[in-house]
Amino acid sequence: NIYICHKIPSGARYIFAIWFSICTSHCPLPPEQIRELVPESQAYMDLLAFERKLDQTIMRKRVDIQEALKRPMKQKRKLRLYISNTFNPARPDADDSDGSIASWELRVEGKLLDDPGKQKKKFSSFFKSLVIELDKDLYGPDNHLVEWHRTPTTQETDGFQVKRPGDVSVRCTLLLMLDYQPPQFKLDPRLARLLGIHTQTRSCIIQALWQYVKTNKLQDSHDKEYINCDKYFQQIFDCPRLKFSEIPQRLTNLLLPPDPIVINHVISVDPNDQKKTACYDIDVEVEDPLKSQMSSFLLSTANQQEIASLDNKIHETIESINQLKIQRDFMLSFSRDPKGYIQDWLKSQSRDLKLMTDVVGNPEEERRAAFYHEPWSQEAVSRYFYCKIQQRRQELEQALAVRNT
Repeated sequence: NIYICHKIPSGARYIFAIWFSICTSHCPLPPEQIRELVPESQAYMDLLAFERKLDQTIMRKRVDIQEALKRPMKQKRKLRLYISNTFNPARPDADDSDGSIASWELRVEGKLLDDPGKQKKKFSSFFKSLVIELDKDLYGPDNHLVEWHRTPTTQETDGFQVKRPGDVSVRCTLLLMLDYQPPQFKLDPRLARLLGIHTQTRSCIIQALWQYVKTNKLQDSHDKEYINCDKYFQQIFDCPRLKFSEIPQRLTNLLLPPDPIVINHVISVDPNDQKKTACYDIDVEVEDPLKSQMSSFLLSTANQQEIASLDNKIHETIESINQLKIQRDFMLSFSRDPKGYIQDWLKSQSRDLKLMTDVVGNPEEERRAAFYHEPWSQEAVSRYFYCKIQQRRQELEQALAVRNT
C-alpha cells in the first residue's frame, strides 16, 4: 500500500490518503465474496450451522435440567443404626458422687452404608425427632422420657447419649421420626386401601387421586371441573359430587403424621453383654448426587468465558479479512480507472458531507447580497420581528404573573 501511495503524484496523494482511510471503514462482506477469496470459509460456514444446532440442543437440555431441579430428586439409601450401652458399677472408694453410684450409658449412632459423598451427613440430620422411653416403673412418670426435637437452631450431631443411674437391666423403646423432605403423610386407612399408598408426599397423593379419577372415568363429561364420586369416594369425602380443586383442602383431615420407627431394646448391665451392639438398617431418602452436578453445570461460567474468548478471536479474524477485502477492491478499482474513480468518490463524499452537516438551502447563493434583495425578504423580516415581539410579550406576562402571586 505504501508503494502504491508513493507512485501517486504529490498533489493527489493527500486526497488519496483521505479516501483510502474512509474506504477501509467497517463494511460487511457478503459470504459469496468471502468464498471467492478464502475457499476455506465454507468449512467455517458449515461449522456455524453445526454450532447453531449444538446451541439449540444445549439450551433445550439446560431447560430440562432447570425443570428437573424444581422437582425433588431423592434416592433410597441404607442407614445403619448402632445401639450399644456401657455399665459403670458402683465404687465405694470413689472420690466423686458419680463414681459411688452405679450407672449405665446408652449410645445411639449411625451412618450411611457406601456413602459416596465427600461431606458425610451427621446422624441427626436424618431425623425430625428422637424419643427414648425408659421403664416407667424404674424411673417414674417424670424422668422416664428422653426427647430430642429438631429446631431451626439445632446443632447436628453424630449420635445421642443417655446416662442414668441404675444397676439392673432396663427395657427401653426408641421412637425415631424421619425428617422427610418434602414432608410425607400417612393416609387415612380407607384412602390408603383405595389408592394403594400408605405414606407419601402430598403431590404424589393428589396425582394418584387424579389417576384414579381418569381410570374410573369419574370426571363429569359436561362440566370437566367436577368429579362424580363413586361409592368409595362418597365414603371418603362424604359427598356425591365435588370439584377437583376442592380435593387438596378436603385431604387435610385425611392425612396424618407418618408412623415413627419403633425399636425395642434392653439396656443390659451384664459385663458379658458390654461389647454387644445391636444393628438395624433403615431406609432413608438422600439427595441424588446428580442434583449437585446439575446445579454446578447450570452455574458454571468457565466454558462460557472460553467460548466468548474464541468468538472474539473469530470476529477479529473476520474483521481483518473484511478490511483486506476492502483494500484489495480499492486497489483494483483505482488501478483500472484512477481519474474516474476519484471523481466518483468526490461526488459521493460531497453527498455524504451534505447529509452529515444537515445543510439546508443553497449556501452558494445565500452568501451573495443580491439574494437578500428579493421581494420575499421584507415579509420574512416582518415575520421575524413579529415572532420576537410575541416571545418577549409572553416572557413579560409570565414575569408579571409570578410577581402578582
